[in-house]
Amino acid sequence: MTVPESTAGTGGGLVRLLNTAGGRVLCLAGEVDATSVDSFVRRYGREPMPVDGIDAGSVTRLSRPALDLVLDHLAAAERAGRPVRVRRSPPVEALLTDARDSG
Repeated sequence: MTVPESTAGTGGGLVRLLNTAGGRVLCLAGEVDATSVDSFVRRYGREPMPVDGIDAGSVTRLSRPALDLVLDHLAAAERAGRPVRVRRSPPVEALLTDARDSG
């Protein structure tokens, strides 16, 4: 499968919103760099979308802008009182743990 140019980052990362049977999911995969996040923001806008889940289970590297995107979506869900399922790869788990411990 070829990733459309509009969603491909320089590191091969991908950020998309998918509508699934379980609800709307923010999906991140590969090396998610600032270019991947910029492509997502151009497509979907800067405001966090209501999501039922975040799938970052196949992320190999998460840039700071990508981490901020995930944290923004989690914070928006928390403010709205919506639980969000999060699937995490080891690099994402480490970053989210560091963010939680420092914030």
